Parts: sequence; C-alpha cells; structure tokens
Amino acid sequence: MSAKEKQGFSIYFLIAFGLAWLCQVGGCMALLQQKNAVLYQLALIGTMFCPLLAVLLVQKVFLRQPVGIGWKVQGKRRFWLAAWFGPAVFTLLGAVLYFAVFPSRLDFSCSWLVAAYGGEMDAQTLRSELGVSTLSYLLQNGLFAVILAPAINMFPALGEEAGWRGYMMPRLKERFGLLNGRLLGGVVWGVWHWPLMLLVGYEYGTNYLGAPVLGLVVWCVVCFALNTLLDFLYEKTGCIWVPAIAHGAFNAIAALPQVLITPADAYYNVLGPMPIGLISVLPMLAVAVGLTLHQMKQEQ
Repeated sequence: MSAKEKQGFSIYFLIAFGLAWLCQVGGCMALLQQKNAVLYQLALIGTMFCPLLAVLLVQKVFLRQPVGIGWKVQGKRRFWLAAWFGPAVFTLLGAVLYFAVFPSRLDFSCSWLVAAYGGEMDAQTLRSELGVSTLSYLLQNGLFAVILAPAINMFPALGEEAGWRGYMMPRLKERFGLLNGRLLGGVVWGVWHWPLMLLVGYEYGTNYLGAPVLGLVVWCVVCFALNTLLDFLYEKTGCIWVPAIAHGAFNAIAALPQVLITPADAYYNVLGPMPIGLISVLPMLAVAVGLTLHQMKQEQ
C-alpha cells in the first residue's frame, strides 16, 4: 500500500468504529432509558452498514479509487452451499458438544419457552392452546433459519461483509500474513461489538459466568473463527454475496439451541450451547484453524 492508502486504511477504522459506536450507544440508550426496542433494532441495522459506508468514503471520496470489492455473482456451487448450510451444521455440532460435556443441562421441559412467553402459560397450556413445544419450536424456526433466513439476512450482513471481508481482510493479510491477519481481523471485529455487550448484554446477557471480561474475550475468539471462515469463502469465490449469505445464516440459526436449556442455565451462555460459547465454538474454531494452516502449508 502507498502512504496515502495506509492513511485511508486508518481513516476507514475511524469511520467504521466511530459511526458504529455512535449507533450502538444511541440504540442502547433508547432501549435502556425509553424502552424503545424498535429504535434499538434500527440502530443495530444502521450499525451493520457503517463498515460499508466507511469503505465508500475512503475509496470514493478520499482516495478516488474503485472500492475493489467483488460484487459479481460467481464462484463454485459448493462454496455457496457451504455458506448457506454451514452455519446450521456448526450450530448443531456445537450444541451436541456442549450437551455431551454438560448432559444435565439438556432440557426438554419447555421451560425456556414458558419464560419467553412471559410465564403466563405453563408448558402444557402452550402445547394445548398454541401448539408450541420444544420440538415444534426447533422444527419451525430451524427450517426457517436454514431455508429462508440466509436470503433475507444477507442484505444487512452485506454492510459488514463489504467492510470487513471485502476491504479490511485483504489489507491485513497483505501486511501481517494469513494467520496474523485473520487473528487481528477477528479481534477487530469482536471489539467493534463491545459497546453493545457492555451496555445491554448483547450475545451473553449481563449476568453470566465471568461477566463481563470472559464474554468480551470469548466473543473475540468466536469472531476469529467466523472471520476466518467468511474470509475463506470470499477468497475462494471473489464474490462478497457468499460471506454475506453465511453471515446472515449464522445470525439466523445461532440462538436456536438456547431453547434446550433452562432460563437459569443462561448464566453459562458464555460456554454454550449456542455456537458463540467457548465450548460450542470449538468445531467452528477447529475448522477455521485447520483451513488456515492448510493454506499456509500450500503457500510454502
């Protein structure tokens, strides 16, 4: 990179973080002080587009260059299929691993759903009047998350993917190498979420094992694993829509295993069973590390 391009890269981070953190803090304040969940959700969506906006401002306004991101629909079918269905596979593997380690925490009594419905109906009433059970919830929401949600969620996810995988990762890998670039990229992406985690308990809640430090660290581990897989998909296809689909699919499916625990066991969410836990992320982390080491060996 030229000196001006390096300067532009620094400006990118200032914009991507500055605007996003303003959106995050504003949305959190709306939720905490005004109980305005709609404004909070809109702020989250706005946050996701900040990396894309940062790329456009740096490349088009500051450097007056093309953005250099692959928008054309291309790439082998297996990578598109991996993007669409891979997050569901990792979510399933992570949940199986977590409950293999903690079998006593597997709960089919519908207690999580009872709490989610406000505790106004017990499990039997939920089944008889609403037709809702743990199995029906998993099937209905799981099918939606696997079949339709990736196509819907990829549009907001594209705002992040254009910035992180389309712009940031090629430059980090050029400067620091494949492994270090992906490690640093994962940490950057993880820290970008920290205001949400600290203010409103994004991902793990506010009362969990080792809060808040353990959650911040584990989230960066999760982001390294996911960043690596998304970066790999973009490398192999040159199409930013592919990691956007995978990102959207992950967002849709990741919370589903939570229905299999009791509300009290949410204290251990930082460990699992969702794929953002320290134990349940291990399958995804193992594949991410394996792919990176394999690529490094091929390059040598």
